Formats: sequence, structure tokens, C-alpha cells
Amino acid sequence: MSTLNLAFAGTPEFAVPALNALAQSGHRLAGVFTQPDRKAGRGQGLKASPVKVRALQLSLPVYQPESFRGAEAQSLLAVLAVDALIVVAYGLILPPAVLDMPRLGCFNIHASLLPRWRGAAPIHRAILAGDERTGITIMRLESGLDTGPMLAVEAIPIQRDDTGASLHDRLASLGAQLMCSTLAAIAAGTARATPQPDTGVTYAAKVEKAEAEIQWREAAAAIERRVRAFNPWPVAQTTLNAQQLRIWQAEAVGDADPAAQPGRVLRQGDAGIEVACGSGALRITSLQLPGRNRCSAAEFLKSHSLLGQTLGAV
Repeated sequence: MSTLNLAFAGTPEFAVPALNALAQSGHRLAGVFTQPDRKAGRGQGLKASPVKVRALQLSLPVYQPESFRGAEAQSLLAVLAVDALIVVAYGLILPPAVLDMPRLGCFNIHASLLPRWRGAAPIHRAILAGDERTGITIMRLESGLDTGPMLAVEAIPIQRDDTGASLHDRLASLGAQLMCSTLAAIAAGTARATPQPDTGVTYAAKVEKAEAEIQWREAAAAIERRVRAFNPWPVAQTTLNAQQLRIWQAEAVGDADPAAQPGRVLRQGDAGIEVACGSGALRITSLQLPGRNRCSAAEFLKSHSLLGQTLGAV
């Protein structure tokens, strides 16, 4: 196998498995690009990205330009003279000058079966939509939003109990594996790029915190998907006596009384707290009050009773 001279661009935890895999791939990692340290936490101190933390542990050079639009930032990549730039959830736009710089191109690990769910939040959107499967697409980057030709695709089922967290971890691992096998084909000159289909295009808009607010008039199945998709962020929530109530885990259960007001607590017990929805009922099994730890419904009910109360705005 020919050894490639690579650079890596990524920022969040999703990109770390790919960085680890590339560091062990036999190819040379000339440098790692990640977003600048950002303020985080109550103290608003600067926090390094997960990719930066791991790159430093691997003793790799780290570069943190605010943008790639300027000549100074572009020169950081140019001097590395890389064969390819591997991009995973970097979060910064790469202008044409950067996309054209690596000898073989820039390649991206995208967490969906393109062209479905182009954009920022493919994992959340796949769960919210009730998709039965998702996967990883390795594509060559071009100027359009996730429109580049595909070099490899691998699908996995979305399990009945998958959350944003569990699907994130499975796809991050799969993406790392698929990127390494694709690089082997690129190095050998056997990789083939296929244009994305013109049909089936959907867009995965960035998740907004307001989307986490549960609308109890929705069907129980749709609310369950919202709970799963937004675990661990931004976490589905409702209100209890004007106080925020976070819902970490829940499942749609059998039919509720069609006359029951959406949001009304119908039953409670060790199995969970059942709430009437627009159709069906939702059984809450893990929840959290402000300033308290997340707990099971059974633990919550030791000090609270919700029977007959109505959750959410009335």
C-alpha cells in the first residue's frame, strides 16, 4: 500500500474515532485542524475541542484557524503538501482554494446515506423522521452542501431503542473503519467516485433548543422519537407547574382514553409515568427536575406524585 501524506480536519467527539484510526493506518498525519478553543461551562473558560485533546495526546501538530478564507490560514495547509485532507464534522466552510489544494482531494465522513440528510444534524433528523436505517457515506468534498460524489456507502439499521448518543457512537466507529478502507483504495488507485442521485434529497437542519419542547398533542410515537433523538442534547423537555422537566427516556405505549387531555398523567408506577398524547400514551421512564440528578421514574415517584396532573402548557 502506498503511504499517503494526510491532514485531518474535525472538531467534536464524533471525529475522534476517525482520527484514532488514521493515526494507526500506516499513513502519515502531517497535521490536525480543529476549531479554536471556545468558552464553555459556568466559568466560561476556554475549552479545547475533543479532536484537539486527542491530537495532542497523539503528539500531532494542531492548527486552529478561525476561518479558512484568508491566505494565512490556507498557507498552513499548503506547506503540509498533503495528498488528501480528511474532514469529519469540522464545522468550518472550506473554500474552493482549500478544496483544490490536496493532490487527491478532500474527503468527508458524513453520517447519513446521501443524498438523504445533507447538512448539520443527520443523526437527529433520521431518528426524528422514523427512518429504519441510516449509515455512513464517504464523499469527495466540493463547494455544494454535502453534494460531492460518493466513494463508499455502508448502511446500518436504526434500532428501536437507539438514541442520538447510541447512534452517534455506532456511526462514528463505522465512519472510521470505512474511511480507512476507502483510503486504502484511494492509495491503490482503485477507488471510484459515483455522483449522488438527483432524487431523495433531504436536508438535516441544525437542531435548535426550542425543538426539544414536547408538544403533547403530537402522537406518542413521534414524541418518543423526539426523546430518543435529543438524548443527550438538547434533551426533550416539558413543564410541571411552570417548572422545567427533562425527559431522558420514554416509550410509546398502548392506546390512551381519546377523551384524555394531551399532557394529562394517566398512570404512574415502577414501570413509568404514562402521559396522554394526541394519539396513544407516552411512558416516561427517566426524567430530571432542575438542579437534580437524572433518575428513573420509580425513584422520582418516591418523592413526587404526578397522577392527574397535566404536563406542558395548557
